[in-house]
Amino acid sequence: MGNNITQKLKYKESVVKFSYKYGVTKASIKFCECRRTIYRWRARYDGSIESLKDKSRRPHYHPNQHTEEEIKMIKNYKNNNKDTGLVVLWVKLRKAGYTRTVQGLYHVLQRLGIYKKAPSKKERK
Repeated sequence: MGNNITQKLKYKESVVKFSYKYGVTKASIKFCECRRTIYRWRARYDGSIESLKDKSRRPHYHPNQHTEEEIKMIKNYKNNNKDTGLVVLWVKLRKAGYTRTVQGLYHVLQRLGIYKKAPSKKERK
């Protein structure tokens, strides 16, 4: 797999070098790449093959994710009230200042491994 990545980078480098010598349009025609893509590669290229690596598209943060204080409060309330259900726990948390919905609490509890998903009531045939 690693060899495949270096081959792609060498290909991109050859396209960029060809475009410097003969122009982006000729490079686009010869290598069947979009001109916009070649311009992007040229802007990123600084002489090293590593500069042409694909960058991550992962978001840096999620604006609606639970804060550490909220997660700490949820864990604390769940440890103190082990037998309470989801809605009762949510009501207690709301009184303490929790502002999220029941569904949000449910997803956080599932992600933390505190609340197991209920089995389906659907009958199998």
